Amino acid sequence: MNTKGEIQEISAFTRFDVVSDSSDHYYVNSNVPKRNAVDPFANASGGSHKKIMQEWKILEKHLPESIFVRVYENRIDLLRAVIVGAAGTPYHDGLFFFDIVFPTDYPARPPCVYYRSFGLRLNPNLYANGRVCLSLLNTWTGKKCEKWNPQESTVLQVLISIQALVLNEKPYFNEPGHGMWPGRNIWEKKSSAYNEDVFVLSCKTMIFVLRKPPKNFEGFVSGHFRERGHVILSACKNYIQGHVRVGYFRNDESFCSPSSGSGSGSGSGSSSSAFVEVSEKFKGLMVQLYPELVTAFSRTGANLGNLVEQIKVEKRTTSLKGEVSVMNKKKKEKNKNGIASRVFGKIKGVLGLKKSVVKAR
Repeated sequence: MNTKGEIQEISAFTRFDVVSDSSDHYYVNSNVPKRNAVDPFANASGGSHKKIMQEWKILEKHLPESIFVRVYENRIDLLRAVIVGAAGTPYHDGLFFFDIVFPTDYPARPPCVYYRSFGLRLNPNLYANGRVCLSLLNTWTGKKCEKWNPQESTVLQVLISIQALVLNEKPYFNEPGHGMWPGRNIWEKKSSAYNEDVFVLSCKTMIFVLRKPPKNFEGFVSGHFRERGHVILSACKNYIQGHVRVGYFRNDESFCSPSSGSGSGSGSGSSSSAFVEVSEKFKGLMVQLYPELVTAFSRTGANLGNLVEQIKVEKRTTSLKGEVSVMNKKKKEKNKNGIASRVFGKIKGVLGLKKSVVKAR
């Protein structure tokens, strides 16, 4: 919202700004001094106050284009950030919100970070209860150099770490032990399956965020999905139809503009003639979610073109898979019968039985 109470367009939404309404912040009741107690953040000459002001300056100057932050003039101990999911990951075009609070002895201890999950767990490091596991926050194990350093660590480092190390291309491998054993192809398949689940949860998160955007980000949320709605829907169609691996949809306007219709061209890392295997579970979930996404994006005024049409799953792919499965089953049965015949033949030879006797039995 601007000073006149009007919702700002995304193009006018600055990456860093100071706002006043912190009423829906997760930590709004934290650090509230008891009656007649001194507010540890009120003293401008205090160590915590000075450090937080330094943090504000760093954020204002160095935030990347995909991270937006709001701080509060009456509660300098609170901060809210949104990270835009990066292209080339299953989080692409999603909005992920984090509420942050500085402890009273900051920077001796790292800030506390709460992920606004809507009850969904779409990453091994981001729990459904909002917990964020990160070495830099001292909420996860790590080398000494990876943990919070009061002299050097900053909130900007925390946000960039979440963006780069948590919301990454293959989040399956964030889980300890995954990918540590022989059989790389097996782990990659598991990672691809996990990316399917992540994208579904990311789409659900988009719907929840649009229904109830965090305060001071209402205009940004609406504007973001108004601009990117057709891209997200094009990605959904391409993933379901097996044109692109889930999470690798090429994020550019020329490839998936509303005028292009179904947006069924090739994506990054795949050709138009290639087919990517997608699970039936993923297809089914996305077919259910697609109309909800269309409705949610349409309400923002997004230009969706022909993308408003319901997804049609290509049955031929399923049929071919079924045929292959039946052929493999018949082949196994044939091999099994062949082995059984040879075994009986050997028994017959050992016992001196006649062929006709064996056949009759």
